[in-house]
Amino acid sequence: MEMTEILDPNAVRFAAGASSKKRLLQDISEQAESAYGLNADEIFSALQARENLGTTGVGRGVAIPHARFESLDKIVGLFYRLEKPVNFDSMDRQPVDLIFTLLAPANDSPEHLKALAMVSRTLRNDENCKTLRANNQSATLFSILTELTTSKAA
Repeated sequence: MEMTEILDPNAVRFAAGASSKKRLLQDISEQAESAYGLNADEIFSALQARENLGTTGVGRGVAIPHARFESLDKIVGLFYRLEKPVNFDSMDRQPVDLIFTLLAPANDSPEHLKALAMVSRTLRNDENCKTLRANNQSATLFSILTELTTSKAA
């Protein structure tokens, strides 16, 4: 699996920040509606419900919110780089500035797990995160993400 299979350039954003985790999830949901034609309210409810089970803030300034939907027929992703980190209740108590959201079909476990592994592997690498944090243009961030996963797959 490659990043280009799940990530649309219109789903990558550099943002000034968000006032809260809830507001960030609302922004992500609205971007999912804009980029993929999904229902923002449905996305937000599912992401919020997933967060209620336990934080998706994985540490070192990274969060990977994810949820499953009956209405999806393929995995889609959204990436945000925040200028001002937001508290995400992460395991290490550090605020997050790199957020990769995965939205998957309800019945697509193997592909969902592959996508989660790819995103996690990409954002677990300190150099990758440093490169992403050094850029604030959405198109550049998209290029970096797709090049990182393509070069790792080769």
